[in-house]
Parts: sequence; C-alpha cells; structure tokens
Amino acid sequence: MFKSYFKIAFRNLWKNKSFSAINILGLALGLAVCLLITLFVIDELSYDKYNVNADRIYRVSSDFKVNGSLFNDRESPAPMAAVMMKDYPGIEQATRLKYIGKTLVKEGSQTITEDNTFYGDANMFKVFTLPFISGDPNTALSQPNSMVISEDVAKKYFNSTDVIGKTLHLNNTEDYKITGLIKNTPRQSHLHFNIIKAMSGLAQSRGTQWGAVDFLTYIMLKPGITQHDLDGYLKQAAKKYAEPELLEYLHTSIADLEGKNDHFRYATIPLTKIHLYSNSSSEVEPSGNVQYVYIFIVIAVFILLIACINFMNLSTARSAGRAREVGVRKVLGSNRNTLIYQFLIESTLTSFIALVIALLFAVLLLPYFNMLAGKQIAIDFIATVWLAPGLLAVTVIIGLLAGLYPAFFMSAFLPAEVLKGKLAAGFKGSWLRNSLVIFQFATVITLVIGTLVIYNQLNYIRNKKLGYNRQQVLVVKNTYSLYLHAGTFKQDVLKLSGVQSGTMTSFLPTEAPEVTEVYAKDAAKSPGQSMGINTWTVDEDYIPTLGMKMADGRNFSKDNPGDSAAVVVNETAAALLGFNKPLDKKLYLGADKDQMAFNIIGVVKDFNFGSLRNKIKPLVLRLGVNRGAMLFRVKTTNLQPLIARIGNLYHNADANMAGQPFSYSFMDDDFNHVYQSEQNTGKIFMCFAFFAIFIACLGLFGLVTYAAAQRTKEIGIRKVLGASVINIVNMLSNDFLKLVGIAAIVAFPIAWYAMNNWLQGFAYRTTISWWVFAAAAVLAVIISIATVSFRAIKAALTNPVNSLKNE
Repeated sequence: MFKSYFKIAFRNLWKNKSFSAINILGLALGLAVCLLITLFVIDELSYDKYNVNADRIYRVSSDFKVNGSLFNDRESPAPMAAVMMKDYPGIEQATRLKYIGKTLVKEGSQTITEDNTFYGDANMFKVFTLPFISGDPNTALSQPNSMVISEDVAKKYFNSTDVIGKTLHLNNTEDYKITGLIKNTPRQSHLHFNIIKAMSGLAQSRGTQWGAVDFLTYIMLKPGITQHDLDGYLKQAAKKYAEPELLEYLHTSIADLEGKNDHFRYATIPLTKIHLYSNSSSEVEPSGNVQYVYIFIVIAVFILLIACINFMNLSTARSAGRAREVGVRKVLGSNRNTLIYQFLIESTLTSFIALVIALLFAVLLLPYFNMLAGKQIAIDFIATVWLAPGLLAVTVIIGLLAGLYPAFFMSAFLPAEVLKGKLAAGFKGSWLRNSLVIFQFATVITLVIGTLVIYNQLNYIRNKKLGYNRQQVLVVKNTYSLYLHAGTFKQDVLKLSGVQSGTMTSFLPTEAPEVTEVYAKDAAKSPGQSMGINTWTVDEDYIPTLGMKMADGRNFSKDNPGDSAAVVVNETAAALLGFNKPLDKKLYLGADKDQMAFNIIGVVKDFNFGSLRNKIKPLVLRLGVNRGAMLFRVKTTNLQPLIARIGNLYHNADANMAGQPFSYSFMDDDFNHVYQSEQNTGKIFMCFAFFAIFIACLGLFGLVTYAAAQRTKEIGIRKVLGASVINIVNMLSNDFLKLVGIAAIVAFPIAWYAMNNWLQGFAYRTTISWWVFAAAAVLAVIISIATVSFRAIKAALTNPVNSLKNE
C-alpha cells in the first residue's frame, strides 16, 4: 500500500514540475535559513558550558551608587576571594583573574604582541576546566614568575608542545618559566587564555582595600548552595569589610546610602549567562545580546511559516486541478482516510526532498553567514547529536502540518459535484488562503522595516556629533615600551610634515576606560558630599588634539606648574557636583590623613565616550603622565609614507626598541568597531528579509499562475469583448494588491513596537520616521506587482481562440 502511495506521490510531483519546484525551493530555503539560525542560537547559548561545574560558578561584580553617582564594573576587590572562602563554608572555591590584555614576547631579535594575557590565582584550574597537556594544575601557578601557556602559543614560539621548564622574556623586563601547558580555550568562552601568569608575582594582588576593584572574581559554590545564598554572603561581606572603608573615606554607612535610594553592593551573574546577559561595557571580549537571540529565533520561525504557507496555499489553490482525480478515486472505492494518507505522504515527501536541498543550501551559505555574524560555526552532526534527529522530526512535522489542511480540504470533495464540474475553486473563494498571504507579506514588511530602522540607527551613530573629532586621528599603541623616551618620541613625531598635533595617554574616547576616584566637595567629607567619578589622566594637548571645546574656564597649560593639582570636568560632572559656578571650586581626594585638594580650572563640553548605548557619564580629567598610547592628528595625502616614518622613529627612539612591534589604528575605525555587533545584525536582517521576500514571491507567483489558469476562459471572453492587456493584468493583480495593503496595515504597528523597543537600548537614538513604513509598503507593492504582472501578462497575451476552442 505505502509503495503505491509513494509511486503516486512521485508521479504527481513530476506531473506538476513547476509547482513542485516552487514548493520544494521555498521549503528548502526556509529550512536552510532555520538551520543557520538554529546553529547561531546553539553557539550563543553554549558559551562557557565547557566548564564541568559551569552551573555552580558565578562572577562577582561591583555595583555602587553614591550620592547619585553610579559605578558598575565586572571587577571586584583584591581580598574578596580569600575572605569568601574563609568566612563562608558554602563556597567550594574562589579564584581571581587580572586581565592584562597584550603582552610583549621576545622571540630572537623580534618582539611580538601576544593577546589574552592574564594573571591567575593558583587555584583557578579548580574552577575553570582548562585541560593540561603537561604540567601540574595544582602547582603550575604557585610560584612568582611562573606561567601557563596555551597550545597555540607553545607551537608559535617553540614549534613544539614540549615546553615545560622553558622560559619566555615578557614585556622587555622579566623571564617567565613555563610550568604548565593547556589546550586552547574553546571558542565558546567569554575569556580566552593564551598566557596566564602567576598572581603571586603581582604586588597589587596582595591589596587589602575593598574600595579598589581591580580583579575578576569567580566563585564556585558547593552543590545545593544557590545564587540567592551567595548574594546573602556578599551582603554580609560588604557590611563587615567594605563598610569600615566607607565610613573612613565617605563618612557614611551602607544603611545611610540605602536610605537615600543609593546602594553599595556586590552582584553576581552565572558564568553561563555572562556572554549574553552582562551589561558591562568593559568585558574582555565582545559580548552577545540575548535580545538578538530571541529576535533571530522569531525570524527563523516566521520564515519557516512563510515556506509552509506557500505549500498550503499552492496545494489548496490547485485543488480544482485534482478535483476530478479525487472524484474518480472515490467512485472507484477509495475512502476519505486513504485520500488523506495519500496527500500527507505527498507533502511529507516534498518536505524530505526540500530537506536534502536545504542541507546543500546551508553548507553553501554557512561561510557567508559566519562572515556576517562574526562566527566560526560548523555543521557538526556528531558533536551536536540531537541535530540530525531534530531536523528529521521538524521535516516530518512540517510535511504533516503543511499538508494537513489541503489533505482534509481535498478529501472532502463530493464525487457527484466535482465530476459535474461544479466545484468553485477560484482565488477569491478561500478566506484562509487570503489570510495566509496576508501573514506572509506582513512578516516580509516587518523585516524590511526592521532592516531600515537598524541602518538608520547605524547611520545616526556614524554622523552624530560626539563632542570630539575622530577623523584623521592616528592611534599609536604600545608606547609604554618607550619608557622615558616617550616624550621625546612624541616631539619628534610632531616635527613631521603632515602631523598637526599629538597627545600622550591611553584614555581613548572609543574605549571608555573606567578608573573611578571618590571625590568630596568639602574637606570634612560631609554626608552627601562625596561621589565616585571616572578619572582620566591626560596631558595638556589632549583636548585640542581631539577637537574638544571648553564650556567654561581653560585647558591645562604646561606653562602653569599649579595645574598638577588642577582638574577639568565635563558638563555632566559639573551638574552632578552641583556647583553653580564650578571654576576654582575644590575637589578632595583620599583618606583624611592623605587627602589631596584639586582645583577645578575648566569645564569641557560633554563628549560621548564608549558606546552610544550609554548616556554620557561624569568625567574628571587630571594632568599627568600616561605612556600607554599616543594620538596624532594628521593631514596628508601620503598617509602610508607618514606612518612608515613614525614607525622608524618608534624603532629608533632607543637602542632597545629595535624589533619591537609598531602597532597603530585610526580612531574612526576603532569607533566603528564598537558597533560591529549592530552592523552585523543589520546585514543579517537584510539577508533574512531578502529570503523572506523571495520565498513569499515564489508562493505569490504560484498563486497567480493558478488564478490565471482557473480564469482562462474568462480571460478569453474578456479579450474577445475588447479587454486590453492592461485590463487583464489589473483584473488578476487587484486581488493580490489588496492583500498586500492589508498586510502593511497589520505589519506597521508590530514593526513599530518591536523596533522602538530595540532603539530603547541606545541612550542616543534616531526616531522611526514615517517614510520607513512608506518605503517598506511601496517595496512590497512593487515586488508584488512585478511578481504578479510577469504571469498575468503572459495570461493576457494568450490567444483567446486557444482558450475557447473547446466550448
């Protein structure tokens, strides 16, 4: 019996090649897009789950609000890990990491920059699952000047994994002994470890202050202990250890702060949620966004539904063509169940053929999808054991669901009626089919609007006045290697033709580093008069080089020695401090016995630093020496020769600089990198919108083809009576265009609500203009007209003699 079903199914698919192709292509594209998005979602949700005890590991962050001044950072105090393990038996392990970032590694006569360098506590391998190739994880980081390196680093510098006991010269200062070799960190990790240096060699790690937050602290709980329990432990620890410092430095308690709607607390986030849920702007590596994961899941479902709707619509639309078949088979003894089985097998067979083609599409599209998403996803049915059964199950379900309505619809035909030709099967006859077309185009229009809004926001970001000029600013990195020669190097570069100005500091607006200091408005630190403000160390050339403007007062001056005890604040800081006239007011820093007073000499106009997702924060600029980087404003048509000359000066600044890496970037590129995630999302949205449009148009083409076929004689009669080609095209197009218009009305509020919510994630954002909706609707109408007209014109040009010769 089933063999007969399959033979008939194949014959019907082959007999109606064009519509079978439309069905299969639409389903295949829908399944392919759904598979790609599924792989993306799996990748995003897999972060840090390689750790054996991932469900029991939490990171502690600092969350302070003091007199209206907010401070939120992923780091916590140096003594926290040891104190938590000592005081709270529910904690199994607590370990610290200190992110260093780039490290200079000497190899022969060359020095190479190595990323992803950390300091780590000796017990970190009891928390993180980082398998050792060689070395003892229990002792590898127990001694100063010892380190653990990754497999890639070992092969890079030694061309071997036999590295235990060997040394590497780091940062032009010290030799570190390799005591452990680990496998490369899995790609789905919020941290990647190339070099881990022993924490015991870092003097800062022995600090006892709870007000200084400089370390990543990870806590592994014992089984049965919950995150709520840990939050309780941290609240007790803050009261016991941090509050005495609050009383000393700010003359306030935690209870006093909470009474004023402020707070001083340590928050926790599960390890497996850091990648998608962290709201910290200073994560070591770019974070994901759970909002995008949800959006992509919805898009995948909708695109798949569009493909399924094509199948249902085309199957019911061509019911007239199969009505006589159903009538004859019923007369010959087939019952309704037999016919339902036949139609469901046809739909499931179509679905399986589409699956095979979908896998081919997915393999071909995956490299481009990876490029857009910034991923390295692979289709691995072995690693993801449920993926193959899941695909098969989804394919069967799609085949059954897509074929269910057509099967019941066509199997219900009455033989006497259909054999007399009395079946009404016109396009207008199916409200369900019309509703499905509306759903398809409402989805398409929503995706188009989403794409336009994302690109408008990105364009707004690119063109927004930031309060500083990022164009033509060359950022020279690693200038800390110049040590005392840094100042001379800066002056030598300024003498070059094409260099207009320069400044020396690592505090870049595109990176928005957080170094919070607690300032008081009076020397007595009266209650309510202290607040934490982000503080950057800059030189007197910083403001003019970046084209910032002064709102009041003056900039630092090298001719004024008193400026070493002066500060410039931004407008937001001035408002927070509450001074009516901030110039010449004092800010007090430090404990009572070591207190320093700073004079406010100027107010710089607010400028955006970091991401436009965040509002401008209070900022204090202090005069000082910071050799981390240099910024040069350049103006030349021969940029590469100028960069080469700057590189030569860098390497010749000192005898030890030969072979040192000369690293640079342009500030506008650094700025664009901040919004790489949004740019990728915009491109992915555009691709999904294209696929949705294409799949919907396939269905529309099939429907108008059958509508034309059902009205062949009517078209012939109209032409005999004098109807023009335009009249015929209008007749066939109007019904579809009405549905597209209804779809636009349905899509507009949905798209506005969704994209308005997305824009709320930006402190500085564009508005959703009326033309976005108009453009999406016009695009949908144009695409619909083009699709419908192509088939309608062909029908209108048909010779009426051929249409009416059987009458």
